[in-house]
Amino acid sequence: MRHTFSVNFLWLCLVSFTVVGQATGAKSRASEKADKKNASTAEPAPSPAGITVPSWLPPETPLHLAAPMLSDVVNTKLDVRFDWAKQYLLGTAVLTLRPHFYPQSNVVLDAKGFDIKTVQLIGEKGDKSLTYKYDKAQLSITLDRSYTRDQTYQVRIAYVAKPNELPQGGGSAAITSDKGLYFINPLGQDPKKPRQIWTQGETQASSCWFPTIDHPNQRMTQEISMTVDNQYKTLSNGLLVASRKNADGTRTDTWRQSLAAAPYLTMMAVGDFAVVSDTWRGKAVDYYVEPQYKNTAKAVFGHTPEMMEFYSKRLGIDFPWEKYAQIAVRDYVSGAMENTTATVHGSTIQATTRELLDAQYEGAESTITHELFHHWFGDLVTCESWSNLPLNESFANYSQFLWAEHKYGADQAGLVQQQELAAYLEEANDKREPLIRYHYASQEDMFDRHSYQKGGRVLHMLRKYVGDDAFFASLNHYLAKNKFTAVEISKLRTAFEETTGEDLTWFFDQWFMQRGHP
Repeated sequence: MRHTFSVNFLWLCLVSFTVVGQATGAKSRASEKADKKNASTAEPAPSPAGITVPSWLPPETPLHLAAPMLSDVVNTKLDVRFDWAKQYLLGTAVLTLRPHFYPQSNVVLDAKGFDIKTVQLIGEKGDKSLTYKYDKAQLSITLDRSYTRDQTYQVRIAYVAKPNELPQGGGSAAITSDKGLYFINPLGQDPKKPRQIWTQGETQASSCWFPTIDHPNQRMTQEISMTVDNQYKTLSNGLLVASRKNADGTRTDTWRQSLAAAPYLTMMAVGDFAVVSDTWRGKAVDYYVEPQYKNTAKAVFGHTPEMMEFYSKRLGIDFPWEKYAQIAVRDYVSGAMENTTATVHGSTIQATTRELLDAQYEGAESTITHELFHHWFGDLVTCESWSNLPLNESFANYSQFLWAEHKYGADQAGLVQQQELAAYLEEANDKREPLIRYHYASQEDMFDRHSYQKGGRVLHMLRKYVGDDAFFASLNHYLAKNKFTAVEISKLRTAFEETTGEDLTWFFDQWFMQRGHP
């Protein structure tokens, strides 16, 4: 994801940094996401003057480890339609699950604010109703028997999701709401605003519109069927495998993603969009924009195929997903989001011909490259817990430097480097944290300039230490060895050590696990 921040210009002018190939400048829009999230983070109270707080004292914030994996979601199949007036989703979910290791006779799903209609076990001899307990946050289902890890089972849940009836006040500065599902101008009362539906899953809001195990260490394939008015376009993860017109003037589109990804990366969108098509090595690359921006869509997004080619070659791992789409939506609650195969941007990324005259790398282009790079770092290989978020966001932040270096040369890359370093140092006036943090009040606290800007600069240090060949060979090894899995920081260290032959515990301990400026 991405945020926005501003840098105190006078402070920038008074402070200079010596960074290889860097120049001064303003911050990039790719950092919008981190900055937004950081704004809501409560700053720790300063220690009384003259008193040093020992580092060995236990942190005041809770310990956050990866969620226990009792059951795995193997596949999710959704059939949904929408009540625009009530802003409800009427859904049926078929989940294929299996025990992770230990036998299970119960499964607990995240399902926030639903009306649960039925819960059934799907069987060869017919469906069987299951008993369950539901507290409006989690659905605990008692299975018909105990299952072992080599057995899968399917549960069908009929439900109504009511996102606007969820408790208000969630989210953070980076993602300003956590209700998951959004109806924009649902009654069409605002003639200047299109009617749209879209979702935002990170961090744990996918479970506001479908039942799942809503943690980043889960991975599932998926199929989503959306029934909408025939006038609207739809978008979701994967490929459009079926589209059926119904007698009542609606249409049912079915999108299927055959490669597994984390639940928070699931998305759908509905609205009046113009679709501008591009390709990369035979794969569809589409841009969904409001109709009035159709003629400028390629001017905004047109570098995407070139970026896909550059990163595929640089990493030695081809873009792994079935397609790549980008969509601009109204009233978006964040900067942008790397949903697998279908990135969501806020509507401000759209531009007229006149507005494009003022376009700078720090705007749309750096955001586009940031979200695309997530499809390797974040989507293909995913952090197993929010404590390890820099394994997603530090790499996406560093991609802004990599693309600038490749496309525009050392001066532009140096400007990006200086901007991002200055942004981190500005935040460091008030907070200093390790990159990998197992203690925090909320997972939203992780989305700050440490996870983004500091992490990107630490990766640049690592690149300079091991050298370009070893750096990119190590990234290739990391991605190839861990693809379609959830990981923690030791996996990255091991990949570099196995590639270079050097024990890098000292580097990772100093720069990922401890406080300090890169």
